[in-house]
Amino acid sequence: MANHKSAIKRHKQSLKRAARNRALRSRIKNVIKNVRAAVQAGDNNSAIEALNNAKSVIDAAATKGAVHWKNAARKVSRLSKHVNDLGV
Repeated sequence: MANHKSAIKRHKQSLKRAARNRALRSRIKNVIKNVRAAVQAGDNNSAIEALNNAKSVIDAAATKGAVHWKNAARKVSRLSKHVNDLGV
C-alpha cells in the first residue's frame, strides 16, 4: 500500500469502484437468468417484463462503465431474440 495521502485515497476509490462494478455485473447475470427462466417456462408476458427490466439494468451498467457498451448491446440483442422467438 502506498504511503502518499493521494495514493491512499486513489486506492480506496479503486476498491469502491471495483465493488460497485462487481455488484453490477452480478446483477446483470441475475436478470439474464430471470429472462431465460421466463422463456424456458414459455410465459410470454413475464418474459417481456423480465426483458424490459434486464434492458434497464444492462444499459445502466454500460453507462456506469461496468461493462463495455458493445457487450451490453450484444446481451440485450440475444435476450430480445429469445423473447421474440417465444412470441412466434
